[in-house]
Amino acid sequence: MQLLPTLTTAHALFLDFDGTLTELAPRPEAVRVASGLIPTLSSLHAQLGGALAIVTGRPEADIDGFLAPLRLPLASEHGAQYRLFDTSVPATAPPALEPVLQAAQALAARHPGLLVETKRVSVALHYRLAPHLESLCHDTLVQAMREVDGVELLRGKCVFEVKPRGVHKGQAIIDFMTQPPFAGRTPVFVGDDVTDEAGFAAVQSLGGWGIKVGEGPTMAQHRCMTSAALRGWLSSARTTLERER
Repeated sequence: MQLLPTLTTAHALFLDFDGTLTELAPRPEAVRVASGLIPTLSSLHAQLGGALAIVTGRPEADIDGFLAPLRLPLASEHGAQYRLFDTSVPATAPPALEPVLQAAQALAARHPGLLVETKRVSVALHYRLAPHLESLCHDTLVQAMREVDGVELLRGKCVFEVKPRGVHKGQAIIDFMTQPPFAGRTPVFVGDDVTDEAGFAAVQSLGGWGIKVGEGPTMAQHRCMTSAALRGWLSSARTTLERER
């Protein structure tokens, strides 16, 4: 197994959530946060001087619920909304997604294995429980998108998401890196999905490095095979940084 680099106080750490900090679940609400993860994140946030953020496709409320009582800097919905300190700021105005939502809901009504997730600026159609419907989900959303301006289709692990064009995790990380306490540090991003590749590209363009969790092609320089192993790396980094205080 590849040895992951050492995290230091000179780094800024950006973490995806599903499939990275937690194992994937059949439904978004079924995700379980491992024992010890929240204290580890809280400690790392302090050791890094606040330069730790969650960068996720989930809505803000989901992350706050899973990580309560911890509230971290956050880019939610792939960067459509930011929270650096206590106040959340929409980075993107919601598009008129009603045609997409109606099409997704109609399809899900006919196929119980599908799940529609409505976010502030996007609509996600999950097919993890019905993988044979992948092509139908794709084609249905593409057809509905013809009625909406300024959106694009994002493909993830057993999910398609219609979101504003140009909104992605890479830009979210770049924006964070212009502001304290992130500015001037070396960025590190950890993710597991094709939706995280923009984040890997961003940190590497800024002189940092990425860690891909799991299998599959990636531009990240490093790989960690499981979420459990990634949590172990974070825990070890926490211990090392606490000793250096």
